[in-house]
Amino acid sequence: MSSPELLLQVLRTQMRAAGVTYKVLAERISMSESSVKRMFGQQDMSLSRLAQICKAAGVPLEDVLRGAADATPQADCLTLPQEKSLLSNPNLLLMAICCLGHWTLEQVLETYDLTEPECIVLLAELDRLGLIELKPLNRYRLRVSNAFRWLPDGPVQQFFREHVVDDYFGGSFNAAGETLLCLPARLSQPSAQELVSRIQQLAGELARLHQSDRRLLPHERDGFTLLVGFRSWEFAAFTALRRAAPLK
Repeated sequence: MSSPELLLQVLRTQMRAAGVTYKVLAERISMSESSVKRMFGQQDMSLSRLAQICKAAGVPLEDVLRGAADATPQADCLTLPQEKSLLSNPNLLLMAICCLGHWTLEQVLETYDLTEPECIVLLAELDRLGLIELKPLNRYRLRVSNAFRWLPDGPVQQFFREHVVDDYFGGSFNAAGETLLCLPARLSQPSAQELVSRIQQLAGELARLHQSDRRLLPHERDGFTLLVGFRSWEFAAFTALRRAAPLK
């Protein structure tokens, strides 16, 4: 669905919710009902006309624009070439992770040894790769969903495994809001699949809290990382102690 079509679809939905028909709208903007229908059908509407219709229908223009942005299909993951491009430049990967955390340009500049021109170049590259949509004043909108994840065993996951996991687990996990669990269990495949679903729900809850806390001031938030793995596995040293299978 194209952007104009999506925008008008959201507008029609908002008008129905407000009880405003084409006939009512036509009367309010001094047009014929057939002209209004034709305007919506042809998807030919200037921004000023859109603003006029929103005002006449009692629908905030901001709500229509936000609704269209929220309804735009977003990817749950990047492609293999996109992930490879991120790893080609450590600063680009850093900026990508900052964007996924909804950092502002100002927060990046305050935290990392990067200049504003360098950051703008990185943001432009992320826009080209499709991770973000760069907007005026160096603001941006993510073009990936709240369920975003790195490709399974893809370039970024391999990078994390080689360079990040040891650093992550090197912490004590005893500070406020931290925990570390390693819980072995013997499960059937249906039970394992059920737990995977629960983990995916947990990821969704993390995304919800992350979105909700964006309204707080920067000093009221801290960077947390949830690293979850679940697989059929046994520590190699323990496997070496297993009894040999009896000969048949």
